Amino acid sequence: MSNLQLQYDSLLSHYSNPLEAIALLREYRPYFELIPSLRRPSDSLISIPFPVVQFTSSNLSQSHLQLQCDLALIMCDPDWKVKTGQEIFVFIHRPNEDFASLLQRWRQVEVALGEEYYWLLPWKHRSIISDRGEHHYPLFVTLDYSPARITKGLEGASLPHVKAAPIAIERPPDLEEEQDDAIFEPTE
Repeated sequence: MSNLQLQYDSLLSHYSNPLEAIALLREYRPYFELIPSLRRPSDSLISIPFPVVQFTSSNLSQSHLQLQCDLALIMCDPDWKVKTGQEIFVFIHRPNEDFASLLQRWRQVEVALGEEYYWLLPWKHRSIISDRGEHHYPLFVTLDYSPARITKGLEGASLPHVKAAPIAIERPPDLEEEQDDAIFEPTE
């Protein structure tokens, strides 16, 4: 796995945690203000990596669709345990992805959300009513490896974006070292 892919994967796993997703939203204040309760943050936001929706219309060729965003952040009222209708779709710039492909992922999500749908929520949140949201907000995330033209394009299109702060990258063990250890292990 390349270093760039490791950065992307580490960031995706990082923001899959609702508390870390809140830290991401802190970087873009208008979305941070959508969080219902900061006193109970883990009950106020559901973070869904590679989200899937199910369409209610029988006229469509497929009933389920994985959205082409990296994360969906769904706001919930912590007291009533219901969605508030505010949904943020996070698009992390992927290694070697050009500006057009990034925008196409966002447009695909917009088109899909034009249909009636409901969320396939993680098991922990199955009791929450998962019907479609009223307001959809995109958030684009760039990383150190993102070319300047990506940021320039997002600014030119007036799309909300943040640059992710570097996080610790967990590297997989080197396979060669594992093989060397296996060769030199003493046998009894």
